[in-house]
Amino acid sequence: MQSPLNVEKNGSILEVTLNRPKANAIDAPTSKLMGEVFAEFRDDPAMRVAIITGGGEKFFCPGWDLKAAAEGEAPDSDYGVGGFGGIQELPDLNKPIIAAVNGIACGGGFELMISADIIIAAEHASFALPEINSGTLADAATIKLPKRVPYHVAMELLFTGRWMDVDEAKHWGLVNEVVAADKLMQRAREVAGLLSEGPPLVYAAIKETVRAAEDHNFQDTLDMANQHKLKTVATLYTSEDQLEGAKAFAEKRKPVWKGR
Repeated sequence: MQSPLNVEKNGSILEVTLNRPKANAIDAPTSKLMGEVFAEFRDDPAMRVAIITGGGEKFFCPGWDLKAAAEGEAPDSDYGVGGFGGIQELPDLNKPIIAAVNGIACGGGFELMISADIIIAAEHASFALPEINSGTLADAATIKLPKRVPYHVAMELLFTGRWMDVDEAKHWGLVNEVVAADKLMQRAREVAGLLSEGPPLVYAAIKETVRAAEDHNFQDTLDMANQHKLKTVATLYTSEDQLEGAKAFAEKRKPVWKGR
C-alpha cells in the first residue's frame, strides 16, 4: 500500500508531502503517522527546518477525510501525538515549519496551514472554513484565526464559510508570500535554506516565548524569559552559540551555529 506521506531529508531540511489522492484529506492513521514524523524531526538535532506541502496541484489539504467518517471514524478519534495533522498539538515543537500551500486549504487543512510558522502560497491557492455549513465547529481555527487576521475578518470567515482567494489572504497577512505554482517549492526551499543556516537555539527560544505569551501578559512573559523560567531561553543564555554570536560580531565574521 502506498504511503500517505512522502518524506525526504535534504541536509538539515525535512520535506513532508501529503500524498492521498484525490484531495490529500487526512484520516486518523495518516494523522498519527504525521505526528510520528514531526516528533522525530523535533528530536533530531541534525534537522533544522521542515516544509509541509500537498501532492498534486489542486489540493494542499481539505482537512478530515469524510470517507473515513462515513466508514465510522469519529471526529474525536485519536489523531496521534501531534493532534490532527501532526503539528498542531505536538509538544515542544521548537523548530521552524514552512507551509508550502499548493492549492485548496480548507477546514482542517486550513488549520494545519496556520499551525506553520511561515506560509508561502501558490497563486491559485484558496482558503475556507466550511465547517459552519455542516453544523460543526472549526475549533482550532476559532482559537487561532482571530489572532492572525483582524477580528472581523476572522469572524466573517468562521460565520459564513466563504472562500478567500490568495490575494485577499496576502492582504490580511494570512500568508507571507504568493508565488507562481511552478516556483512554490523552489521558494519554500530557499526560505528553508536560509533558516537552516540560522541559530537553532534562538529559533527554539522564540517559539517557546511566543507560546508563553499566549497564556500570560507581557510583563509576566518577559519576566519568565529574563529569569530563565523558559527552558529554551535558559539553554540559549548558557550555550556555546550565545558566546559564538558575540565572538562572530566582534571578529566581523559569519557565526558558526552548533545548536549547543
